[in-house]
Amino acid sequence: MNCNILIINARLLENPGSGAITAQGFVAVKGRMISQIGQMGNLPKDFKADKIIDAAGCLVMPGLVNGHCHAAMTLFRGLADDLPLMTWLNGHIFPAEAKYVSKDMVYWCSKLAAAEMILSGTTTVADGYFFEEEAARAFREIGIRAVAAQGIIDFPAPGVPDPAGNIEAAGNYIAAIPADDLVTPALFCHSLYTCSPRTIQVAKQLADECSCKLFIHVAETRAEVKNHYKQYGITPIRHLQKLNILDKNTVCVHCVWLDAAEIAILAKTGCGVITCPESNMKLAAGVAPLADMLAAGVTVGIGTDGCASNNDLDLLGEMASLAKLHKVTSLEPTSMPAGTCLRLAGKEGARALGFAGIGSLRPGMQADIITIDLNQPHLTPFYNPDILVYAASGADVKSSIIGGQLVLENRRLLTIDLEETMAKVRSLARQLA
Repeated sequence: MNCNILIINARLLENPGSGAITAQGFVAVKGRMISQIGQMGNLPKDFKADKIIDAAGCLVMPGLVNGHCHAAMTLFRGLADDLPLMTWLNGHIFPAEAKYVSKDMVYWCSKLAAAEMILSGTTTVADGYFFEEEAARAFREIGIRAVAAQGIIDFPAPGVPDPAGNIEAAGNYIAAIPADDLVTPALFCHSLYTCSPRTIQVAKQLADECSCKLFIHVAETRAEVKNHYKQYGITPIRHLQKLNILDKNTVCVHCVWLDAAEIAILAKTGCGVITCPESNMKLAAGVAPLADMLAAGVTVGIGTDGCASNNDLDLLGEMASLAKLHKVTSLEPTSMPAGTCLRLAGKEGARALGFAGIGSLRPGMQADIITIDLNQPHLTPFYNPDILVYAASGADVKSSIIGGQLVLENRRLLTIDLEETMAKVRSLARQLA
C-alpha cells in the first residue's frame, strides 16, 4: 500500500470534544484525503510513503477552524487599543483603511495572518475584507483553507470608491475567484449600520445565485441594537429575518445582544453563528448567550476577529478565553466545558461554514491535520484533551498538513518566506507611524 504522507507513533485525537485518544496510532494521507487511520499494531508491513512523520510525543488531531477573521488587519495590530467599538471604528480603523488599504497591503498582510494562523494550529479560516482577491491569492500561495469573502459597505471603500457599485464589484469578485479545493469565495456585508436593508437584500440575492455564504456582523454591542431599534422599530436579528436574509447559507458574527426569541429564530432558520470572545472582551461589547444558543440547537463556531481587536490569531488561546469567560460571567464552573470549546473550534465551526469534510480524523475526510508537541512543561502530565483548552498555546503546534500538503514541519513554515513577509508588513506599517 502507498500513500503520500504517513504519520506514525502518535496519540490520535480523532474527534475532538467527543472521542477517546488512541495511544499509539498512525494516519495515512493520500492526495488531499485521509486514506487510512488506526493503531500502530495494525499498520501493514508493506505500507510505503513518500514522507514519514514520526509523531512520538505528539498529539495528532484535526486542524482548527477560525470562523471569522479580517486577515489584512494585521497591519493595524496595536494601532488603536482600549477604545469603545464605535470610537475605535469611526475615529481610527475606518480612516486608516481609507488611507492605507491597497491591493499590496491586503496581499502581504493576509499572508502574514495566514502564517500566524498556521503556526498556531488553524487550517481553515473564514475571512472578510476589501480587495479580497488579494487575500485569496495569499491564502492559496501559503496553502491555508479559506472562505474568502469580499467586503460590502455603503460608503466609499478600498477598491470601490463609489458605493453605488458595491454589489457589482462583489459580483465581479465572485466571478473572478472560482471555488476550488482550497479557497471558497463568499460575500461579507459589514453590518446593518453600514449597509442599508436594500444592500443586504441584494447581496443575499447575489450570494444565493452564486451558491456562496453571506457573512454579517450583527448585534455586537448594546448600543448597536438600541440604535437599530430606534431607527427601524425592530431589533437586528428580527430585521434580518423580516428581510429573508437568515438561512443555512448566512453566517451571523458576534450575536452578543440577543433575546430568547431571536435565539429561536437563529435555530429555526439554520444560519451559522460565529462567536469572537476575545474581541468582544477587548471592545467591551459583552458576552454572547452561547449556552442558550447551543441549547437551542444553533450551529456555532469560534473566530478570532481581526488583529486590530484581538490582537492575535491564536485559536487555542481563543478557546481558553471562551471557556473561562462563560464560567466567570455565569458563576458556573461547568459552563462551557473544554470539550464543547474543542468542538466549536473544529467540527461545529466547519459546519457553520458549510464544510462537511473537515473536523475529524477518519478515512475520506480532508487531510487537515496538526501535531501538538506534548513534551512541554505546561502540558505535563497529559491526562486528557481538556488541557489543550486550559494550558496549550499556538506555540505548541509542531506540524500542519492542509489538504494533504505539509505546510509546517517542526515549526518551520514550508510555503512562505516569513522574513520577507514580515519585512513587507513592517515597511507598510512605517506609513502609519
